[in-house]
Amino acid sequence: MADTHPDPLREAAHVMRTVRDRCVWTQRIDHRDLVPYLVEESAELIDAVETGSRGELREELGDLLWQVLFHAEIASRDPDDPFDIDDVARGLTEKMVRRHPHVFGDAVANTPEEVLVHWNAAKALEKHERRSVLDGVSERMPSLALAQKLLGRAAGTADARALGERSETERAPATEAELGDALLALVATARENGWDAERALRERVRRLQDEVRAAEASGSDLEN
Repeated sequence: MADTHPDPLREAAHVMRTVRDRCVWTQRIDHRDLVPYLVEESAELIDAVETGSRGELREELGDLLWQVLFHAEIASRDPDDPFDIDDVARGLTEKMVRRHPHVFGDAVANTPEEVLVHWNAAKALEKHERRSVLDGVSERMPSLALAQKLLGRAAGTADARALGERSETERAPATEAELGDALLALVATARENGWDAERALRERVRRLQDEVRAAEASGSDLEN
C-alpha cells in the first residue's frame, strides 16, 4: 500500500486531527485542560535527558511533540482567531531566521558571546513593547529556575551584585526569611559559575533517593 503521508511530521499532524475528530474524550479537551499533561510530559522528558536511555529520550520527545500538535489542532478550530500547526511552524522558522543573522544574514559572530548579542538585539526588537527586563518571565516556573532567570535578567543591577556578594556568607539562616535570602544568594553563585541551580538540586534529590533505596535494600535502619 502506498504511503499517503511520506512526511512523518505531516502524518503525526494528520493522526492528531483524526483523533480530535473521532475520539469523544479528545473532543472535550481545551488548552487549559492540557496544561497538566504538558507539565507532566516536560518533566518526563527532563528525566529522559538526564537519566534515561536513547529510546526513552526519543519516546518522550514524541510525547512532548504530541502536546504541541494537540494545542495546534485545538487552536485551528477556534471560531475567532484560528491557527494551525503550519502557522506555528512558520512563525518559529521566521523567528529563528531573524534571531540568527550571523547564519542567515550578513552579521558576523565568532564567539558564543557575539551570538548572544545578535540574539538579544533581535529579541529586543520583537519585544519592544516591554517596559521591564523582567517582563515575559513566567511566574509558573519552578521557584529555583525562576530565581535564576530573574537574576539573569537583572544582571548588573545593584541588587544582583549585592546578592552575589552575600552568597559568600557562611552563616546559617535563623529564620525562614533568611533562608529565602540564602537560597537566592546560592542561585546568584550558581549563575556566576555557569551552574544550573535547578538541576543541581534535582540531581542531589535523586542521589538521596538512591541512598534511601540502597539502605532499604541492605536492611539498614534509616533512623539510626
